[in-house]
Amino acid sequence: MATVALVGTLDTKGIEYDWLRDRLLSRGIDVLLVDTGVIGEPHGRPDITRAEVARAAGTEVSELRAAGDRGTAVTAMARGAAQVVQRLYTERRMDGMLAIGGSGGTSIATRAMRALPLGVPKVMVSSMASGDVAPYVGSADITMMYSVVDIAGINAVTAPILANAADAIAGMAQGFATTPRAVRAADLGSGGRPLVAASMAGVTTPGVDAARERLTELGYEVLVFHTSGAGGRSLETLAGQGVFAGVLDLTLSELADDLVGGILTAGPDRLRAAGARGTPQVVSLGALDMVKFGPLDTLPERFRFRRVRIHNPSITVIRTTSDECAELGRRVAGKLRAAKGPTALCLPLRGLSTLGAPGGPYHDPRADDALFTAVREGLGGSSVEQVDVDTHINDPAFGRAAADRLHRLINKVTGGTSASAGAGGR
Repeated sequence: MATVALVGTLDTKGIEYDWLRDRLLSRGIDVLLVDTGVIGEPHGRPDITRAEVARAAGTEVSELRAAGDRGTAVTAMARGAAQVVQRLYTERRMDGMLAIGGSGGTSIATRAMRALPLGVPKVMVSSMASGDVAPYVGSADITMMYSVVDIAGINAVTAPILANAADAIAGMAQGFATTPRAVRAADLGSGGRPLVAASMAGVTTPGVDAARERLTELGYEVLVFHTSGAGGRSLETLAGQGVFAGVLDLTLSELADDLVGGILTAGPDRLRAAGARGTPQVVSLGALDMVKFGPLDTLPERFRFRRVRIHNPSITVIRTTSDECAELGRRVAGKLRAAKGPTALCLPLRGLSTLGAPGGPYHDPRADDALFTAVREGLGGSSVEQVDVDTHINDPAFGRAAADRLHRLINKVTGGTSASAGAGGR
């Protein structure tokens, strides 16, 4: 039988959690109720008390009450809840997690959800789910449901929403509980074909698709991450966990957004995790010829003189300048120099994107040369392989060459045992 952990503040949401528990029990799901409240007395009897949660965070409920600081209490209980659910999962006592809440409850519960491995079912019903949920979701596979009204009692609006959430987690948990552990997403990288990460944007899709097809032929399973900010953060998180046999990071547009102020940045730590882990990586400079903003009417005035393109109704792009490209080259070089594992940089000399290919609106050899020159100078004397490829990034030949080079780097580390022997490696 599947078991769902219900994690929440039973002093403020106890009635709603009772309702959810009864709904899950009626669906044949066992329930573990975890109390993360601090101030008021809990409604009902939790299976894991607030005292246990607080101690998992290295404190006591009495200390949190005495401090009288809500922010401190929320942070501590979130830390403790993460420890508790990790332990429950490790002990195979839970198959999914469901929580409800406002801003505080959502912060606590999603911190715990982010501590669970990829693939473990996670559903969060929140009054915050209609806005920017990035701080709550991070790079985790959390299902966010908007509560429409505040979660304050069972009524004509909350009842069907909570019922849907309970039924959803019930189905997820049952499926997860009956899936052989060896093939769960939570055990990513534990067996089967070696995993390779690849970064891709719409403007680098043809080249990355060619690389992906070649890597599949070579015996790898390729996970493609959209360089949307969240995608880059997810790639970095999993690379830092050592999930990948190799990383094919051909699209670095998030670095341009981070430098210039675009909306799809993955933060300053993009392009660090694989190198820090020592994972073999092949990197290119895809889509560093552009910065992404929101709809055209949101484009800052100072950028309106640039070469502006409407990518779609939600995304407007501008061309990076020679000075920006030079700085991007220096940043890429600095990150690659710090890599502990085998690293290669492939430079597509004829363009960095569909827009930057010869004849395209962002074709700018001067700006591209500033990028190439800066990255070459920054890597001078390092162990990073530099490969000039006389084509644009979306030529299938470029993608296949990058894939073959990554295969060679991986085999250098593994002694030639990384992929199936009959895969046709060169």
